[in-house]
Amino acid sequence: DTSTKTADAIGPVVDGTEPGCDRGSAYAVLSRQIRAAQLLQRRRGSYAARITVTGLALAATWSAVLLVGDSWYQLIVAGVLGVVFTQVAFLGHDGGHQQVASRRLSNDTIGLVAGNLLTGLSIGWWVDKHNRHHANPNKENHDPDIGDGVLTFTTNQVASRTGPLGKLILRHQAFLFFPLLTLEGLHLHIASVRWLAGNRAKPHRAVELGFMGLHAAAYFGILLTVLSPVTALSFVAVHQAVFGLYMGCSFAPNHKGMRIVAAEEKLDFLQRQVLTSRNVRGGWLTDTVLGGLNYQIEHHLFPNMPRPSLRKAQRLVQQYCVEHEIAYTETSLIGSYAMALGHLHQLGSPLRAAVATGSS
Repeated sequence: DTSTKTADAIGPVVDGTEPGCDRGSAYAVLSRQIRAAQLLQRRRGSYAARITVTGLALAATWSAVLLVGDSWYQLIVAGVLGVVFTQVAFLGHDGGHQQVASRRLSNDTIGLVAGNLLTGLSIGWWVDKHNRHHANPNKENHDPDIGDGVLTFTTNQVASRTGPLGKLILRHQAFLFFPLLTLEGLHLHIASVRWLAGNRAKPHRAVELGFMGLHAAAYFGILLTVLSPVTALSFVAVHQAVFGLYMGCSFAPNHKGMRIVAAEEKLDFLQRQVLTSRNVRGGWLTDTVLGGLNYQIEHHLFPNMPRPSLRKAQRLVQQYCVEHEIAYTETSLIGSYAMALGHLHQLGSPLRAAVATGSS
């Protein structure tokens, strides 16, 4: 697959100039419309304001930790910190996609600071995983976001579930989805450390490890200085649970329940990105809460488009899809969760039926 180029820098390199798209392709025509509308130009003022507000929110929340002291009210602060961490992670996402600045080094720096230093997650690990997802969204054996794990996303994965625990989870995975998301924050941290440990030659590895070490020292140092061990442990549990749940709830509406592409199936770039993605309707509040990921179709077509330009791009992309008879999916936030959970529930239906008839 030639939909991603290789590079040594941190940032994702899917940039809307796909080598497999000739100048007369449907995507190339749409890309020229987007560029003519200047929607790929940097939005420095908007990002400066966004970074300032998010930074102030992070500083204020950590100040609250110091001010509240050793009290169970800290669990409220922990929940707020989980929300703020997710907003910081959104900035890391934008930096990783080269959306913020015109220079790669500047974007990489934003990714390193927002990811490794402020949230304790490896931006290198995320980029490696996210590049593969963007190249082949919802494609079996290619997209790591639907890889075989605790949950099952494809019929082939259903067939591979043989153990009693795996079958039990599969039967009830729609009901387990949100509770399992509370563990996602822990999973992200573990995956970051494992990736850095196993990729010694990766660019910026020393910086990533240094920033993550500083993050861990400051994070646990503050909590253990201000709180008792039991309160500190409870704080971490609530904080990471909210962080994981918020992150998962922001990403789940994007592709879960959309078309699954078979491992050997070939789609052109435009259809590959549009048919597997779903937008979420809403105004500025939805844009803020979901970090712009509610414009998932536009983001997948133009990954380095600045977040503030996605809403304007939507009008052009939606009209273009109508003209070319390509299904463009947009729903409410609740509707997107219903589609995702419905897909997970449907995959488990054969096992539930087998249990009901006593054959498994």
